[in-house]
Amino acid sequence: MSRAFHIKSEALASAGRAKIEWAERQMPVLVQIRAQMARAKPLKGIRLAACLHVTTETAQLMLTLKAGGAQLALCASNPLSTQDDIAASLVKDFGMAVYAIRGEGRRTYYDHIHAVLSGLPHITMDDGADLVSTIHKQPGRFGRRIIGGTEETTTGVIRLRSLEAHGKLRYPVIAVNDANTKHLFDNRYGTGQSTIDGILRATNRLLAGSVFVVAGYGWCGKGLSQRARGMGARVIVTEIDPMKALEAVMDGFQVMPLEQAARIGDIFVTVTGCSQVIGPRHFRLMKDGALVANSGHFDVEIDLKALRKLSRRHQVVRNGIDQYTLTVGKRINVLGEGRLVNLACAEGHPSNVMDLSFANQALASEYLVRHGARLQRKVYSVPAAIDQRIAALKLKALGVRIDRLTSEQQRYLSSWELGT
Repeated sequence: MSRAFHIKSEALASAGRAKIEWAERQMPVLVQIRAQMARAKPLKGIRLAACLHVTTETAQLMLTLKAGGAQLALCASNPLSTQDDIAASLVKDFGMAVYAIRGEGRRTYYDHIHAVLSGLPHITMDDGADLVSTIHKQPGRFGRRIIGGTEETTTGVIRLRSLEAHGKLRYPVIAVNDANTKHLFDNRYGTGQSTIDGILRATNRLLAGSVFVVAGYGWCGKGLSQRARGMGARVIVTEIDPMKALEAVMDGFQVMPLEQAARIGDIFVTVTGCSQVIGPRHFRLMKDGALVANSGHFDVEIDLKALRKLSRRHQVVRNGIDQYTLTVGKRINVLGEGRLVNLACAEGHPSNVMDLSFANQALASEYLVRHGARLQRKVYSVPAAIDQRIAALKLKALGVRIDRLTSEQQRYLSSWELGT
């Protein structure tokens, strides 16, 4: 692939390299996989296009893929998630083709995606499916050499399953998001902590005693609700799924429609993967000074267009906080422009948890090289053997040992004759 790049400044590289080295010490599983890939070179000759959040943790993944022999090109999967010093270090210190600038506009964002795809990749690595969507809109231009792809997040998997359901998916994609070592840890513990981190960095607000409304009780919503409650907030969950709503009730949270919660909430966070979750009818009911944030992948969960129409004034009151004054005088504060608040206002997930997620990405890429030609044009789960291997490596890194089944226990579990 081309070694060209488009970043903010190469002068930022030294700061970025220090952060990359710091993250490495928190990602022992990926380091072990990197050592194995460096010896075996399973990705030798493979062109890999990645559209991911350009962070310290992503840098560790890129170094692992490069060690495995891949030719890499990386762009951002969100205009506000790029860490410019990391992008600079990847270019200057490691010779990678990176196209990412924090705050880039929509046109530049897609120019960067096109640049990454111009090398005609064999494997795509996506976070939100914008890369895959671009390929499917211009298959003759970008989709001629692809073996398969991987997808990092819930929103992207939803889009890919829609492509599959309509019979339009052009190549097999592994849903890394659905791996147990990804969603049970990254989504729950990573999103839970990093979302709170983003809110606190942007606002310096005390959560204890506040009414904290979480829209959506998937794995991300579960983690966020737990973390907010742990900091003393009174947590309200809103849902459309009866099973998830019941689970939230059984977990000890108050559950109600968002329109009802809008009247009493102090802080609102969307984690649904859907659009227009918080809209004009909710803004009209909110308290003066309400904080509104999103931790879903795309900036569509908060209806900012409607909020602008309702407002007579807009100003930036703190770094990362846009304040909208409604025509009735109430003020609504939106964090991170309605984009992923954990990356727009903080640094995203801790390296420790991304160790698991990106281990899945690395091993899924290796799996595609070996088996992609035999796979159908479908969305696949991460093979159970990969999931188990990553969990075992993480336990080893943590110094945790577990029991093993005896031969008698194995016979018992595999037998239908044995019983009472």
